[in-house]
Amino acid sequence: MKNRPSINDVARRAKVSITTVSRVINNILTVSTRNRARVEEAIAYYKYRPNISAQRLARGSNNSIGLVMPSYPGIFHSFYAVELIRGVGHACEVLHMDLVFHITNGFNPINTSNVGGVVFADVIENRKQVEGALASGTPCVVINHKIDDMDVGYIAVDNTLGGRIAADYLVSLGHRKVATVTGNLTTQAGAQRLKGFEELLEEKGVPLPKEYVYQGDYSRRCARVAAEQFFKLPNPPTAIFAASDEMALEIIAVALEKGLKVPEDVSVIGFDDNPACLFGPVALTTIKQPLFQMAENAVKYLHTVIAGNGTAKKKTILSPELVVRESCSSPKK
Repeated sequence: MKNRPSINDVARRAKVSITTVSRVINNILTVSTRNRARVEEAIAYYKYRPNISAQRLARGSNNSIGLVMPSYPGIFHSFYAVELIRGVGHACEVLHMDLVFHITNGFNPINTSNVGGVVFADVIENRKQVEGALASGTPCVVINHKIDDMDVGYIAVDNTLGGRIAADYLVSLGHRKVATVTGNLTTQAGAQRLKGFEELLEEKGVPLPKEYVYQGDYSRRCARVAAEQFFKLPNPPTAIFAASDEMALEIIAVALEKGLKVPEDVSVIGFDDNPACLFGPVALTTIKQPLFQMAENAVKYLHTVIAGNGTAKKKTILSPELVVRESCSSPKK
């Protein structure tokens, strides 16, 4: 058959009603042995796979969304995590859906039987969990991670572009000694922000020596270590790009502790647009990524799929934006 076999095809071959086929699929015991055998033979003949979403909807268990978030230290103090939770929660409230929150280490199993769809907040060492959810027929969408080798929708930020924007802004101010504290390079976001940053500097002919690149993990702790190392260099950088606002704020704190002025002695740019950026000693220039919008759109997409109004995999890339404040200026002559 060219088209995917339907429940009507199964019913027609088995010479029973659609209701009877549905009862067999859902293992309802009121079907006679003779009719059950006919239906099972027809299912095997067509290699029919029932629409899991439709089954769940019929059982009234589709009104829940699962949010799966990779575990990391300080998750509930993270602007990134809180903003995603806020976006998913707001969309669930508006659409009258329930939210099931699951923090994963990448190995613990995920029960998808009690939710209508799953939002995966990034894919970090938990690829098998995504594959398992897809295999169960559960509608899924991944946020903050562009994924092309699995049949799953995604809503992500163009992190490569974000890194390029940061580098381009610093270079446009006249900086030639530009350093960076990366995010965790096992994450797509961390790797791509560094890639875009390096690409732009190379295009502009600005060198990036290895001592100007510190591999971080988005935490304040690593940012402090990186800043200490940068400021001890014989030829310290005049500008630093941090792959998260949390790290950028810590770099500013270290600079001020050492008697440096921001941005006069060192310019600092972050990534996220955390509201905390406005209330430090220096308002932080940053790259804004639409975290709330990503999370909200993910739930709206799943709601549409669960309701049977859409099956196309959503593949969306959102653009980050430069937010100019007070922490960057031209270098001293």
